[in-house]
Amino acid sequence: MSIVTVQLGQCGNQIGFEVFDALFRDSYYLEGLCSKKENEAYQASCKERFFSEEKNGVPVARAVLIDMEPKVINQVLSKAAHSGRWKYGQQACLCQKQGSGNNWAYGYSVHGPRHEESIMNLIQKEVEKCDSLSGFFIIMSMAGGTGSGLGAFITQNLQDQYSNSLKMNQIIWPYGTGEVIVQNYNSILTLSHLYRSSEALLVHENDALHKICAKLMKIKQISFSDINQVLAHQLGSVFQPTYSAEGMCNYRRNPLGDLMESLVPHPEFKMLGVRNIPQMSENLLAYSTFTWAGLLKHLRQMLISNAKMEEGIDWQVRPPFSGRPPLGKKALGSEPHFNTSLANLLILRGKEVQSAELEGFKDPALYTSWLKPDNAFTVWKTQRAFSKYEKSAALVSNSQFLVKPLDMIVGKAWNMFASKAYVHQYTKFGIEEEDFLDSFTLLEQVVSSYCNL
Repeated sequence: MSIVTVQLGQCGNQIGFEVFDALFRDSYYLEGLCSKKENEAYQASCKERFFSEEKNGVPVARAVLIDMEPKVINQVLSKAAHSGRWKYGQQACLCQKQGSGNNWAYGYSVHGPRHEESIMNLIQKEVEKCDSLSGFFIIMSMAGGTGSGLGAFITQNLQDQYSNSLKMNQIIWPYGTGEVIVQNYNSILTLSHLYRSSEALLVHENDALHKICAKLMKIKQISFSDINQVLAHQLGSVFQPTYSAEGMCNYRRNPLGDLMESLVPHPEFKMLGVRNIPQMSENLLAYSTFTWAGLLKHLRQMLISNAKMEEGIDWQVRPPFSGRPPLGKKALGSEPHFNTSLANLLILRGKEVQSAELEGFKDPALYTSWLKPDNAFTVWKTQRAFSKYEKSAALVSNSQFLVKPLDMIVGKAWNMFASKAYVHQYTKFGIEEEDFLDSFTLLEQVVSSYCNL
């Protein structure tokens, strides 16, 4: 089954390019990874999900590119074409001459209705190229105007027009010290609208990605391209094909459906985060060896202590003994705090994958009391390695990982709203004070629900 990716705004289009490039490079990386037959099956499955083919044989990304300014779309179209490996469809883009000025209301209330028909027609054409549609993967930021406002509008339209197809939004959480003065307004409006129209929100935090670039990748001058490549690597480690059963004979057919089934057991809990291990520069990778026991021990502690990378894990944080009540409201208190999970999906790729010991992730103490570990924990495997890593693991988690960042953004937005700062910039484009209050109410309920896991 195929996924149609919708790239929105400058951020969404730059990330989308890196994701497709990472997927393609991985699927065609052959050096000693597995048998030729298995590699061909892996390539075919990846291609079915993310690429269609033109007559000249060059794979075309199953993507629609949308931005209200042409610069970034022109750049990524050119980069993809010049790679010689894959490309975007020339007719799968919509760009204009005027952006949204970092105003969510302008993206949602002006650009959305104005370009709704054109955008939905582009998406429909892409859907019609799919033999079978798994759903939509929508890449966008929260802090600006186009990605966030127009992204929320388009997601709502997809919910209306494709109500039986799944929607997962990849959203970029802004830097804590961002440059957009109204980023907290834009963020709460984005999150509250997506919570009503999307099945899952896959969140990446800019601050965490930046640290990975600095600490693990050893990059001195970190660019957005570096950050996006780290993110693309993590997404690839989740979305590339894995087997559907322990027998390891058929690749999964419904990537979004399988993810949702494993990770979103209740519509009140939609926030997903990704951790993966190892992640390092290719220079260091050549001199490194890994065991499944070591990788999974570190990954489990990353989950427990809510660490985003293996460096600097807090080993003092421990889960409570099985049967002890969860920490609940202490989630907003001082660190260290044990990160309670609702559901976890572990994805293992590489050599001797069948020998990996998984009992540590089945501990009932890791999970909320109302879901048994048998229902809360899922594992997918393939002996086909990912990228150039002989062994690698990714963990997609529905847990309390975002409680503090979300509570912080809601608090900052509320403080601005209480003094009516910049509210007129939104009301003049049709977003009323009631809309802000509805957003605060919904997100405070999300924080409360996750606190009480």
